[in-house]
Order: sequence, then structure tokens, then C-alpha cells
Amino acid sequence: MDRDLRPVAAAGVTAVLSCGLLAAAVRSSWLGADVGRGAGFCEAGRDWVVRQPANTFSNVGFVVAGLLIAWHAGARGDLGAAAGSAGPRRRATALACLVVLLGPGSAAMHATQSALGGHLDLLSMYLVAAFAVAYATMRWLRGGTRLLAGVFLGALAGCEVIGSWDVELPVVMHPGNAVFGALLLTATALEVAVMRRGGTSARHGYAYGSFAAILTAFAIWNVSKAWLCDPHSLVQGHAIWHLLCAVSAYLLYRYYASERSPAAAIPSPDPARRR
Repeated sequence: MDRDLRPVAAAGVTAVLSCGLLAAAVRSSWLGADVGRGAGFCEAGRDWVVRQPANTFSNVGFVVAGLLIAWHAGARGDLGAAAGSAGPRRRATALACLVVLLGPGSAAMHATQSALGGHLDLLSMYLVAAFAVAYATMRWLRGGTRLLAGVFLGALAGCEVIGSWDVELPVVMHPGNAVFGALLLTATALEVAVMRRGGTSARHGYAYGSFAAILTAFAIWNVSKAWLCDPHSLVQGHAIWHLLCAVSAYLLYRYYASERSPAAAIPSPDPARRR
């Protein structure tokens, strides 16, 4: 099978540059002073270069998930095939790069506990959630890349506005976490609507697996903040949240990539038979 290496190259460059910049930023304190951002996720801040090692290095899972998405996309490149629009491989590549960025984005907060690191963490979450709701909207409305881009940018702007509110919320703690969850719930509702409408076929097991992984991750995220908290352990519930969210992102992509319209399942006529 011919493989297009451009998705892997794009995701790989994204990983190298973003992780390299993060390493330099942590070493040189570019992200600012430690203000205790992320301290509410149990792990105690160490007097090391990396403040929360377990919650920091578990973000490698997102980088691996993004690279796996890119590798699969290079072989199949069928993300968005059911929508009938051009550029499926480019959309898969964009998603791979966004998932990769979740790693260094989240690690920026846990490694430095800085205010800017906290914003990078939320921004990386917004990017992936905005893509999920934009892609679901595009397919529900049978639109194209322009619709996806418009919804994506609108959702991202909304996240930034809501995430800037300085209030404390129960359970989710921060408005940024709340709007991230709201976008994922919206994307889930739209995906269910697309499934029930029919007209396409897909391997729904991937979608169910993705949903189960993030629900389990959210449960662990909550109980490990206090009830099962061991601040000095290198086994952290929040680190498990990172790993399960990476699994969820990869399975969601596989669901996208499995989708087919009826026309895509019908082989095109053999030109030789027309003569």
C-alpha cells in the first residue's frame, strides 16, 4: 500500500518544535514564576526543574496518539470521506497536529505551575474540543471545509472569552474546563444525531470506546483530586486522565476515518468495459 508521509512529517515537526520549545521554556523560565497553577490536581510541586513529574511526562501519551493518527492518515487519508468534501488527508493531518499539541500544552502547566503555562494547557484543550464540535457540525449540516473552519474559529473564540472569567466552579474548578466539557458534550450529541440519521456507515465501536475512555478519565480526574490523592506518589490519577484522554482522541479519529457514504462503497465502473 502506498503511504503518504506528509501527515507524519507535519505531526513530527509539530512534536519536535513544540516539545523543544517547551523544554527551552522550562529550562529558561520563559513561562514565568511558579504561582501554583495546577496544584489542585493532587501532585505536590517538587523543587526540581519540572514541578510535577508524573502529571508532566504523562502528556507524552498525546504526542504518541497524534503521531499514530498521522501514521494511519498517511495510509488511508479518509477523514471526512462521508462528507464528500475535498481535503480529507489535510483534515486528518490537522487533527493529528492538534492532538500532538495537547502534550506540550498540558505539560507547560504541570512542569512550571505558571499562569502562562496554565493558559497554554487550556488553549490546547480548546483546540481539540473546537475541532470535534466543528467536524461534527460540518457532517450534520453536510457542509465543507469552510463551515468546519468557521465553527472551529467561533468555538475557539468563545472558549477564550469564557475561559477568561475569574470564577471558581464546583467539580470542574475553572470556566475553561467547563466550556471544554460543554464543547465535547455538544460534539457527542451531534455525533449521535449523525448516527441516527443514517446515510453513512461507520465503525461505531470506535466512538463508543472513545466516549467510555473519556468518561472513565473524568471519573478518575475527580476522585484523584482529594479522595485518592497521594501528593508525593509518581502514580497520579491526573496522569492517568492524560493517558486515557489520549486513547479517547485516537479512538475518535478512528471513528471518523471509518465513516463511509454509500457512494464510497460502490466501485467505479471499469473504463475498459465501456468500450
